[in-house]
Amino acid sequence: MALDFAKHLMQWYNTNKRHLPWRLTNDPYAVWVSEIILQQTRVDQGMAYYQRFMKAWPNVSALAKASEDDVLKLWQGLGYYSRARNMHATAKLIVQNFNGSFPSDYNTIKSLKGIGSYTAAAIASIAFGQTFPAVDGNVQRVLSRVFGVLEAVDGKTGKKQIDDLSWQHIDNEDPGNYNQAVMEFGALQCLPANPQCGQCIFRESCYALLNGLTASLPRKQKKPTQKIRYFNYIWMRWQSGNQSWVALDKRLHNDIWKGLYEFPMIETEKPVHFDEITLLPAFQQLVQNNRFNIRAQSAPVTHQLTHQKIIAKFFHLNFETPLDLMKENKLSLINQSEIGNYPIPRLIDRYLQQNEF
Repeated sequence: MALDFAKHLMQWYNTNKRHLPWRLTNDPYAVWVSEIILQQTRVDQGMAYYQRFMKAWPNVSALAKASEDDVLKLWQGLGYYSRARNMHATAKLIVQNFNGSFPSDYNTIKSLKGIGSYTAAAIASIAFGQTFPAVDGNVQRVLSRVFGVLEAVDGKTGKKQIDDLSWQHIDNEDPGNYNQAVMEFGALQCLPANPQCGQCIFRESCYALLNGLTASLPRKQKKPTQKIRYFNYIWMRWQSGNQSWVALDKRLHNDIWKGLYEFPMIETEKPVHFDEITLLPAFQQLVQNNRFNIRAQSAPVTHQLTHQKIIAKFFHLNFETPLDLMKENKLSLINQSEIGNYPIPRLIDRYLQQNEF
């Protein structure tokens, strides 16, 4: 089967592959952009982002010249914003150290910020025709089922078995298309749930199908406990004639949503109501001695991340005098109508879209 696996897979791919824009080029920049966007993102969701990204910044030099705020704004809604920040930083480095030309050496590519083994292999194989297997979740699933990898694929032993199989079966003549073929097979045929085993080209030899293990492979180590966090947003607003002004705070610390803007936020260990949050030192420091009245407080809003669950509340306050408040807290005062111009977390964006104020 060793020789037949790649052959049959490539035949299937040539007949069944989706026609995607990043498959129409071997430009390493375009391949890089597509691979980063598609991490933790479905193709149907990532397509529009890819097209907007390439239109805004068609090459490394253009991306390097962009502002971080603009990059994060375009990325808004995709999540995992460190991907966008790393791309921006890497573009600047490529311009500075490689005269704007994407490096072709696998180890050099892998050394770039935000690029790991999988992405480096994808770029090296697709853009430069180099034999490096790209192993993502789709590849792990296909190989573990077809060849019977019974160890956890995210553990040391299972990972080595997957890596060995990847090197054993990669098509040395066409490594780029082979990598795309096995990933596409996992995305369209060998699905996580309800795989299309009846029409599978490997149905007569697949270890998982023949042994009734399709639902249990690939095996994974126990998932970490999910962390629950309570975010309390203080929507601070001032009315000036017919215009409303609000305070935004840029997240600068090493945490989720770094570089994005949000309403001033107080994190607590448990849910709080308005009368409780007003007693917190952080709230007193935020409002100083400025007079305000509460307009509303929202019901809890849940936002699910991979390893965290955010439970947020929005406290709407009207203030009389903003100037001293802004000076003390170093917040940005903007016209409420301009919030959409700033990169904001999906949690806040969704809340704004669902509520009119």
